[in-house]
Amino acid sequence: MSNAQTITGAVAKRETAAQALIKQYRDDFAAVLPDHVKPATFVRLSQGLLRRNAKLADAAERNSASFLAALLECARLGHEPGTDAYALVPFKDRKNNTVEVVGIEQYQGVIERMYRAGAIRSVKAEVVKTADPFVYEPDVMERPRHRPDWFAERGELVGVYAYAVMLDGGTSRVVMMNRADVMKRKAVARGTSGDDSPWNTWEESMWLKSAVHELEKWVPTSSEYRREAMRAAREVVAEQPAPPVGSPRAGEDVVDAEIVDDQAPREQDQAPTSAGGAR
Repeated sequence: MSNAQTITGAVAKRETAAQALIKQYRDDFAAVLPDHVKPATFVRLSQGLLRRNAKLADAAERNSASFLAALLECARLGHEPGTDAYALVPFKDRKNNTVEVVGIEQYQGVIERMYRAGAIRSVKAEVVKTADPFVYEPDVMERPRHRPDWFAERGELVGVYAYAVMLDGGTSRVVMMNRADVMKRKAVARGTSGDDSPWNTWEESMWLKSAVHELEKWVPTSSEYRREAMRAAREVVAEQPAPPVGSPRAGEDVVDAEIVDDQAPREQDQAPTSAGGAR
């Protein structure tokens, strides 16, 4: 067998596994993807992710159903796979010698969907540590007052909070979680015991994720970008009936005026007032 045949066979073998499966289900991804993510881009990114991550590629081939389910959820939410917004993580059950791929929406992905909905101006999420000056009285204060010394030793994690600033400047519900609240979420999360668990390597991020996921219950989110809402608004305007003949058309300047009573005396016919008096 020639070298060319060997290379061609190796490529074909790779494409008949997990990467070929992604191509095969391209139409399924396209059916759920929002307009801002193109199916061809989603397929290329997914295949590239497998080339860069050998553990993920192995898990995808051994359990293709879980891999496809995770990718479909990623597509439905409008994220690109393998980014800060959405991670695909292989989990191995050593006891049963099984493996599966789990899709995990990161807190950055939740915040991104909040912005897409077009109802918020910004999102604030911060962890609180023992040395941080922190004050929040829900019945008195609209938002927490948190002024940590970012360049000093702040101590241990004791809590986390998150809120959104709405377009009108108002504040959403302020989500507050103490250590016990966060640990409850950790207890039901998968893969928290391993040395490479994000709860061990990126603990602050997991606390932030817990608060932002709780905030999601109180803030509008969308898989579509805001431009979709703008497009819909333009379509509604386009469907409006044309204005009557003689009325100002859209885009024309209208001069502000007030109605004048023809029977009212003209200014020169009115009697003059005394100096300093009101007319």
